[in-house]
Formats: sequence, C-alpha cells, structure tokens
Amino acid sequence: MGVVATQAFGNPRHGSTGLLLLRCGATLAEAVDVLLHEDDQKHKRQFALVDARGRLAAYTGSDVDTWDGWAGRTTGNGCVALGNGLAGKLVVDTMVQTFEAKPGPLAERLMAALESGERAGGDIRGQQSAALLVLRRGGGYGSLDDRHVVISNYDHRRPIEELKRYYGLHRLSYFPSDPSSLVPIGPELAFELKSLMAGQGFYQGLVDNSWDAPAQRRLELFLGSENYDNRIDNGGLFDLEVLADLRRRYPS
Repeated sequence: MGVVATQAFGNPRHGSTGLLLLRCGATLAEAVDVLLHEDDQKHKRQFALVDARGRLAAYTGSDVDTWDGWAGRTTGNGCVALGNGLAGKLVVDTMVQTFEAKPGPLAERLMAALESGERAGGDIRGQQSAALLVLRRGGGYGSLDDRHVVISNYDHRRPIEELKRYYGLHRLSYFPSDPSSLVPIGPELAFELKSLMAGQGFYQGLVDNSWDAPAQRRLELFLGSENYDNRIDNGGLFDLEVLADLRRRYPS
C-alpha cells in the first residue's frame, strides 16, 4: 500500500484518503491531485506519499515556504524527509543520509534519522515532541495485529532521547525474544532468578541453584507481572536481554 505523512496546517484526512487511493491503484500524481482538489487551504499544506514500490511524491504549499524557517523535503531510496520551520535544508538532507546508511531495524533507523536532523539544526522553535510509527504484518503484540511500534511523547525537553527510552521499554514488552539471546537455566542463573523472584515476593522456596517445573511456573508469573509478556514462552530457556533489564531495575 504505502505511507502518507501530513503536516504544517495538515489535513488529517489526507492520510486516510491517500492510503485508500494508493490501495485502489492510483498513481502518486493522481493521489496528489485528488488530495489537493477543492482544498481551499492547500497553500498551507505539506505532505508526502511513498507507495509500496518505494516511489515518492511530496507537496509543500506556497504559504508554508514563507513562514519562519526553511520548508521543503529531501528524497532518498524509498524514503523522504520533509519539514517546515527548520534551520535549513541540511536538516532533511542529513536525515535521509543517516536513514540510508544506518543498518538495523526500521524503527532504529528512523530514530537515528531524527537524532541526526536535530544535530543538523532541527526545528528553529526547539524540541517538544517526538513519535514513531512502524507497521509490519503480524508484527504487533503477540503477532495479533500489524502495529509493530506505536509510541509518542507530547511534551518533553529532550523528546528524541525520551522516544528512544520508550522504544527500549516497548521492545522488552512487545517484541519476542531473539533466539541468539536465549540460554538454558543452569545452576548459577537458577540461583540469580530465584533471588530476584524472592526479593519481589514471587518465590518463597529455598533459594538454591536447582531448577524445576514449580520454579519455572513462578518465573513465568514473575515475568508477566514485570510486563515481559512476549518473552515468557521460550521452551524453558531464558532471555539474556530480560536478565540485563532485571539487573538494572533490581541491582540488589
């Protein structure tokens, strides 16, 4: 289908209508024409579309260019960065360059692009909010929907840093375990996990280095209470990323 982003004095209907047009087979040019048709505020609009094949189209209204700061966009390989009230074109140029060069998951590439854009001057009004939306087929909670990452903050002095913190929490709660991070629960780990559970009131038995089915059941209840919902059922193996987070939260 594709992606639509709308901003400036944005028309929220451009998002849903634009996606519907792309789903129905409209070309990018046709979609732009329809979105602007009979829009008496089009001189204040700014939006961009990316179709399922990575082709791009963007629009910046005539009045958007006259506001304080720079307005416009830069396109890359299947991506576009656009903005208004920016310190200059370098902001969006840098974002696209960073996104194209950054390896790893889409969410992390997007956040890296946001960070680089801020370092390049960002919005002349300063920072206030940040958001991240990534959809992936079956990528949501329990693989039951497509909302892979949907997080935002509305009022923060360092919103991009806060967004990264939210993402770390989101990963631990919503993403399944990486198989490479799973290890058997041996004697040393068994003792540590029992100690952690006992400290939080989830284990009343002997804190030793043995591991059995009742201890596993208490661990699963403990992990659920700590919001590691999608990292519980790993066939008796334990997630080292979860262990690192537990150590950080309960250092004693």
